[in-house]
Amino acid sequence: MSILLINVSTAPAVPPLVIPYGVPPGLEYLTQIDQVLIHQKISIVEMLTGFETNNQYEIKNSIGQEIYHAKEKSDCFTRNICGSARGFQMRITDNMGQEVIRLYRPMRCCLQEIEVQSPLGVTIGFVKQDWSFFLPRFSILGPNYEVLLKIHGPFLPFKCCGDVNFEVKGMIGDKPIGRIIKQRSGFIKKCFTDATNFCIQFPLDMDVKMKTVLMGACFLIDIMFFDKGGQLFLKLLKVS
Repeated sequence: MSILLINVSTAPAVPPLVIPYGVPPGLEYLTQIDQVLIHQKISIVEMLTGFETNNQYEIKNSIGQEIYHAKEKSDCFTRNICGSARGFQMRITDNMGQEVIRLYRPMRCCLQEIEVQSPLGVTIGFVKQDWSFFLPRFSILGPNYEVLLKIHGPFLPFKCCGDVNFEVKGMIGDKPIGRIIKQRSGFIKKCFTDATNFCIQFPLDMDVKMKTVLMGACFLIDIMFFDKGGQLFLKLLKVS
C-alpha cells in the first residue's frame, strides 16, 4: 500500500492593513510624515477681474505628491465685502474624492476661531486667536477646549518680505516643536494673484489629530493675513 504525500505550498500571507488606534478614517497617511506643503491654486478669474473666488488648495507631501485637496465654501457677498473676516466652510478630500476633514470658521470682527472636524460631525480640535498687540498669537485646543499647543507669529506678518515663520510651541518650554511657514511668492505671481504657498512642519510622532488641526491653523492664518478678499469693495468705493 502506497501513501501519496501532497505538499501544498502557499505564498506568505499578506499582512492586514493596520490602522493606528484613534486615527480618523482618511488621515492614516499623516502618521508617516513630518511635514506637508500647501499650495493655493491660482484663479484665472481673480487674476483678470480682481473678483475674489472660493480658495482652493493642494496639500502635498515633501516630494510634491498631492495627498489632499481643499476647497473653500463661502458666499460671494461675504468673500468680496467682508474679506479676511469672512466666515466659511472648507472641505478637504483625499485622492478618491472622499471628504476626510471639514473646517468651520464663523464670521467675526474680533478674535478669530476655526473648528476642525474629522470625520464630518466629530470635532477633533479648535484654533483660537489670542489677544495680542501686533504679534499674532493662536492657541491649538482639543475637542474639550483644552489648550494643547501655542502658535507665535512675527511682528506684522503681512508686512514681511520673504518667508514668514509662525512657530508652534508646546505648553512646557519655549523651544519650537514645529512651524507654519508662509513661503515667499515669485514677483509675477505676487503682482497678479494672492495665491500662497505654505509648509507645515511637525514632529513625526505628533498626534495625527493635532497635525490636522495645525492644517486648519494654516488656512486661518492664510485668510487672515495674506488673502486680499474685500479689495473689490474698496475699489468700488474709490470709484464712487
